[in-house]
Amino acid sequence: MTDLTIPQPIAIAPHRIHPQTKPGYIHLNVADLERQVTFYKQVLNLRLNWREGKKAGLGVEGLDLVRLTEIQGAQRYRDVTGIYHFAILFPNRRELGRAIARLFSVRWPNYPTDHIMTKSTYLDDPEGNNIELYCESLEDGVFLIKNEELYVRHADGRLSDGREPLDLEALYSHLKEDDALDMPVPPETRMGHFHLFVSDLDETRRFYHDLVGFDDMGMARGFRMGMVSAGGYHHHIGFNTWQGEGAPPPPSDSLGLRYFTFILPNAEELERVAGLLQEADVSFDHRTDGLFLRDPSQNTFLLTTAGLAKTHKLSSEQQVFETEGS
Repeated sequence: MTDLTIPQPIAIAPHRIHPQTKPGYIHLNVADLERQVTFYKQVLNLRLNWREGKKAGLGVEGLDLVRLTEIQGAQRYRDVTGIYHFAILFPNRRELGRAIARLFSVRWPNYPTDHIMTKSTYLDDPEGNNIELYCESLEDGVFLIKNEELYVRHADGRLSDGREPLDLEALYSHLKEDDALDMPVPPETRMGHFHLFVSDLDETRRFYHDLVGFDDMGMARGFRMGMVSAGGYHHHIGFNTWQGEGAPPPPSDSLGLRYFTFILPNAEELERVAGLLQEADVSFDHRTDGLFLRDPSQNTFLLTTAGLAKTHKLSSEQQVFETEGS
């Protein structure tokens, strides 16, 4: 039997990003802001933190998980890079069970899945953005990449494909009698990870690991995907070439990813990373919100801090950047 233990980095970056760096919010281009806000409020039970004109931010109190910008005439494109899914992390099985029960109560299609080390369900929002809702369940087993192959093992040693049906009865057993399904998600809810469509695996790994500083958590070449993270987490960024090797970026009127964010622990770390990026000749925009970068597949992301991320009013500089990069 293959020896599988708790996931460890395949390689730690030479200029490692701070281990306390965490995923922040995702910013999406949408065609119908009203419909999207209604979905995230009434189906996912996120809190509407702010709304200004054609923009809105939703999440938990004081923290956006999803930001939306309405783009006139936006449409969905196929066979392009961008976001495959974003994953919202719940603090425990009870809260994930409540979220899934809510989906079934409002008859929203979703696909509960047991990844062994995590428990999940997958669903699409009204405009086709795929969302994972999950919680950690390390006590049940592990998934990791070893020798460029993906392995999943139950705690009792049984191997798995990592895509088993989720035992909803067992999950619902964590609910309490007074758990109302229409309550907002708990304040501990966070963004767990982002999974990207990219054009080249090796190029993507080099960028996020060698240049930006994420730990390399492994590449499963047969599965055409890789993973990186901060601090040795199983993955904060997954990336795949399932849209095709060499897939182009989407046009400017595309639905979906505008940019995603990572929260660094403090301003000093943000400036340290900026200096390292400059030394490595990595192009980025130093804006009032943080550091805006584009990966080799033209997926745009923001490195910021918690204080900057709470500021929802966009500066004129950032608006120019978003206009150019949308």
